[in-house]
Amino acid sequence: ASALSVPDPRERPLERQQAADQAHLKFRDDRSDFLSLVALWEFFAGALSQKLSHRKLVDACRGQFVSYLRLREWRDVHQQLVSVLEDLGWNWSRELPKTYDAPRYATLHKALLAGLLGNIGAKNDADDGFLGARGIKFYLHPGSGIVRKANKWVLAAELTETTRLFARCAAKIEPEWIEAVAFDRVTRDHFDPHWDERRGEVVASERVSLYGLTLVARRPVSFGAIDPAAARDVFIREALVAGAFKTRGSFLAHNRKLVTEISELEHKARRTDVLVDDTTIASFYAERISPDVYSTVTFERWRLAAEERDSAALCLTREHLMRHAAAQVTIELYPEHLQVAGTTLPLKYRFAPGHPLDGLTVTVPLALLNQVEEARLTWLVPGMIREKVTHYLKSLPKGWRNRLIPLPETVTAFLEAAKAAEAPLTEALRAWLHERLGEAPGPDVWSGVALPNHLAINVQVVDAAGRELAMGRDLRDLRAQLGEAAQLTFAAAEPAFEKSGVQSWDFGDLPETLAIVRNGQRLTGYPALIDDGAAVSLALLDTRQAADAATRQGVLRLMRLALQGAIAFFDKGSSGFAQAALQLKTTLPTDQLLADVMAAVVDRAFLGDDPLPRSAQAFAEQVKRARTRLPAVAASGFTLLRAIANDHFTLLQRLAKMAIKHARFAADIRAQRDALVYPGFFAATPWAKLQHLPRYLKALDRRLVRFVEQPERDTRHAEHVAALTQRYRERIERDRQAGNRDAAVEEFRWLLEELKVSLFAQELKTPFPVSFKRVERAWSELARECPVPR
Repeated sequence: ASALSVPDPRERPLERQQAADQAHLKFRDDRSDFLSLVALWEFFAGALSQKLSHRKLVDACRGQFVSYLRLREWRDVHQQLVSVLEDLGWNWSRELPKTYDAPRYATLHKALLAGLLGNIGAKNDADDGFLGARGIKFYLHPGSGIVRKANKWVLAAELTETTRLFARCAAKIEPEWIEAVAFDRVTRDHFDPHWDERRGEVVASERVSLYGLTLVARRPVSFGAIDPAAARDVFIREALVAGAFKTRGSFLAHNRKLVTEISELEHKARRTDVLVDDTTIASFYAERISPDVYSTVTFERWRLAAEERDSAALCLTREHLMRHAAAQVTIELYPEHLQVAGTTLPLKYRFAPGHPLDGLTVTVPLALLNQVEEARLTWLVPGMIREKVTHYLKSLPKGWRNRLIPLPETVTAFLEAAKAAEAPLTEALRAWLHERLGEAPGPDVWSGVALPNHLAINVQVVDAAGRELAMGRDLRDLRAQLGEAAQLTFAAAEPAFEKSGVQSWDFGDLPETLAIVRNGQRLTGYPALIDDGAAVSLALLDTRQAADAATRQGVLRLMRLALQGAIAFFDKGSSGFAQAALQLKTTLPTDQLLADVMAAVVDRAFLGDDPLPRSAQAFAEQVKRARTRLPAVAASGFTLLRAIANDHFTLLQRLAKMAIKHARFAADIRAQRDALVYPGFFAATPWAKLQHLPRYLKALDRRLVRFVEQPERDTRHAEHVAALTQRYRERIERDRQAGNRDAAVEEFRWLLEELKVSLFAQELKTPFPVSFKRVERAWSELARECPVPR
């Protein structure tokens, strides 16, 4: 105090500024110019303690560039203040601290702040200045010891304006010191009140300022003591209504469960006018809770007393929460589960237009992925199918739509007549329209119709731990991604069934299905015999189709092992085989051809159209039949091979000649030939169809001859055949993608071959009448009766 009452004792003559600055360094403190004054006081006290003469004392001061007279004045003022304090009876330590650690530094500068609150400043990020109280701007004086290491906040003994407004005798300070000293002079603003579940109270952000300077920009404070009424509103809205609250009372779990149930009704009905809004629920609580409740502590104290009077005081009811009864939302229309492959899969409903999960989602364990029937998924659930059917009918061409007016009645009539899941929805709808109108739209009428997300079921595939593996609305894509993994997972579900290295039927009966339970899910497995080459193995597959196909090959392998001697008789083929192999050598090697023929002969002789044996006795009986049939079937097979080889060779010779003048036509014939005779054709072609291969090859040869005579007629017929063939190929590709294989589709491929015989080689005859019209009719029936699921 005495130092601030006199002029600064330090001198800085213009002609010796550098020397003065160097001398003053011994007094400098990087943190505070006030501590520089303490160092100067200690210097003068030390000089006085040496009992120097007046002149030597003056010289000692002059050597440090400090004024002896100002120092004496300073000591005089200090002595006067000491006398005043002694008269007041105050006691204090007369010795100065040797060091000023953080606590002492803070204590000293808080004391200075008490009288200098108007001289504080905060660093201005724009330059090296400071923003002071009430909007002023100042700079540290160049002689300040803290100028190079200035803190964010400073305190100055005085502000003096020369070329700029300078702060003299400054010190670094902390904003919390200012707040502690200023106390009720600071301004406190509170904003963003919110519920803090961890603290169990409503918390707001507090901003503290003094004279326009922000001391604390944002800190959390308890809001209940500041504004109890506002804190109560936040508590009700964000803790009770939102359910972000831990309480020992059972009411909250009850209320949240009830809200969830009614919210699920909204998702199922796809409407938002059933559940009341949060404001209504908040009003329910506000009418019941005491005005002084705004935290966990105050609430629990009030709740205990309230529930003693009425245990259900805070329990909501459906009447509180529902705007109307939503009677149309029943468990029959909106089930919680979907029955698939003998097990139940959970369903989830979501009403969120535009969201990827909008609509209906079924959760499918990976092991069941291949067992889900795509046709069943197209029917959604009863409560949602009306909208989907309406969407399809509205997307029909206008001519069709006009015949279905009024549309709501048409939809009702279809739903009353249709049987869900027996066929994909679009095909069931086409079949019904055909029955009702005498005709139906084409099979591709809805192929380009985009369904809204909520009208196509979403499939979520999960692993055994419930973790999502994939999700999508296209079951084919999911099977392409995970189909093989699903097979492996399914097989691993019943490892006890598996057995390998089997070379005879010594494993008991082979049931068609096997029920197993894994991870709480009931699974239906399909036992199968897998051909491993030298033996077979027992495995559990996830679809009947895959199990039947595998078992057929497995049974054939066991029968080959049982009839090795009988088969060995044909190791080199039969009479005429060598000639046939020579004629087909451009298509496949001799050894491969023999294996191919024997594969077809074995399949025909050992099983043919007989049902698969599923017991040791049935297998033994089948072996006896196979032994008896093998010679005749083999003779028939090799005879057929010779006929095919001969006709194929004749066709190749004529093709070689035609290719010179009619390259494009020859290439088309060659492609048709390649579809009949190719590596593996003998085993891949059904036995009944093999009998017709010589006639189909002869038809191609006759066509080559007639093309030269009537090329226009050939071209005209070929265009129609090509269009039908393209439809067939597209259908085959769609079946392949869907994992389907339909015998009726395969049969259509041979109908096309008969059509070509009828058009290009009529003299070869066909087993039945065939024409473009008949083929078109057969295609329409095929599309209707054997649809591809959508």
